[in-house]
Amino acid sequence: MLELMTNTPRDYAWGSTTLLAELEGREPTGAPEAEVWFGDHPGSPAVLVDGTSLPERLSAHGQPPLPYLLKLLAAGSPLSIQVHPSRTQAQAGWAREADLAMDAPERNYRDDNHKPELIVSLSERFEALCGLRPLEASRRYLAELGDAEGVRRLRSLIEPAAGASDADILRAAIEELLAGDSARIVSDVTTALATTTSAEFVDELAAARRIAEVYPADPGIVVAMLMNLVILRRGEAVYLRAGLLHAYLSGIGVEIMAASDNVLRGGLTPKRVDVPELLTLLDAAPGVVPVIRPRALAGATAVDTYGPGVADFALAVARPDAVGGVVAEIRVDGPAIVLATAGESTVELDGERVSLAPGQAAIALGATGPLHIDGTGEVFIATPGEGIDSAS
Repeated sequence: MLELMTNTPRDYAWGSTTLLAELEGREPTGAPEAEVWFGDHPGSPAVLVDGTSLPERLSAHGQPPLPYLLKLLAAGSPLSIQVHPSRTQAQAGWAREADLAMDAPERNYRDDNHKPELIVSLSERFEALCGLRPLEASRRYLAELGDAEGVRRLRSLIEPAAGASDADILRAAIEELLAGDSARIVSDVTTALATTTSAEFVDELAAARRIAEVYPADPGIVVAMLMNLVILRRGEAVYLRAGLLHAYLSGIGVEIMAASDNVLRGGLTPKRVDVPELLTLLDAAPGVVPVIRPRALAGATAVDTYGPGVADFALAVARPDAVGGVVAEIRVDGPAIVLATAGESTVELDGERVSLAPGQAAIALGATGPLHIDGTGEVFIATPGEGIDSAS
């Protein structure tokens, strides 16, 4: 069975006012449009064309809830600096908060699941902060900012310390910046950003200035400067495991994650920030976060896969070519969601066909044969982990 489904964009303040409209080929509404959720998560379940919610349809077919959530994400300004728990951490946090109402302001955990996630850029340039930068590079970066008192204090936080690992140093620095008296550091660093130049850190300085404009006086400005700036080109992706500090800054992408809404924030947000709990989840070990490029799916036609090798989800992209007569074929195991992101495409499953324009999605249930995708478009295919295979 193959059914079209839709959802309303979420109007988070950081959402772009233009990127989703441009993708879908419509006029902007003038309001921020941050995310469109294609899944059955109770926070914003998708709706089928007959008005039935996706959770209702899955239940009617004897299907359990989806283990993944697929989204379109469009960032017009920086998202909060955040970290997601492991499954063990989420279960423990959920149990600790069992007596709290779901809307209690002190609640951190919305469910008992982990939230690994992967995002693929649909923009020619997608900027994100991912993980903590190796300390030697951060020391070079901060050395460019001059010698104001707050800047010197910041540099002192990441200097080598006897018996302390780089992760220990960074964890202590983040705790001091978020929970201590960091107002002078933030003020002096923000002032220095206005005039600092650097041949090595051009993009990092530009990103820090934009962050400071949106969140003046927020200590997250300085925490962000200790993180890796990752710039994705169209079709490139980054995978974010549990414990990895991250924040998306700008661009539009396809995001897939485990079906969870657990987020611990550490700055650049008016929402709740629980520093002690964030630190318990944080993996403070520094290192470069690799950019993932799609790889051809063996035995399939015109299909690339991103993996990433987790049990909750897998993601592939099909790019058929009507001019060349190429039809993409991919076999899926488990409920699959197909999401069009460019051009015009037709998806066929077991004799049923649906046409998809950019921004439109459909769900495939009870597949006995492969998906056939033709046209001149681009279609992402989401399944449970290990649910994507060649059509041969």
